[in-house]
Amino acid sequence: MIRYALRCEKGHDFDGWFRSSDGFEAMRDAGQVSCATCGSARVDRALMAPAVAEKQSLREARNPAEAALEALREQVERNSDYVGLSFAEEARAMHEGQRPARAIHGEARPEDARKLIEDGVPVAPLPFLPRRRAN
Repeated sequence: MIRYALRCEKGHDFDGWFRSSDGFEAMRDAGQVSCATCGSARVDRALMAPAVAEKQSLREARNPAEAALEALREQVERNSDYVGLSFAEEARAMHEGQRPARAIHGEARPEDARKLIEDGVPVAPLPFLPRRRAN
């Protein structure tokens, strides 16, 4: 897949993903690419500069949704213990009173997560993948 910065005849900028350069041209020539703002089908590729990120800026969010997810991740990591692949076991043990209750996050196989939910253990999926850490 290739991402192109696009511009319509009226100067509106937007972007699109295509299988290849030929794929973009075939879709454009067939009138299947149109401006996201005005609907014009007279669209062409705009000049693009390659995105080269420094190591520090790779960790920075690029839009409000990514910023919100990163803030959520930081809050979860700061306020709970990472238990890795033993999440299902730890959550069940706390629910059954075998271990002291505390905030945890980790990873579980889909069937283990489903069983926790079916058994009334209060768990919820997180909208991001955990950072791998040693237990």
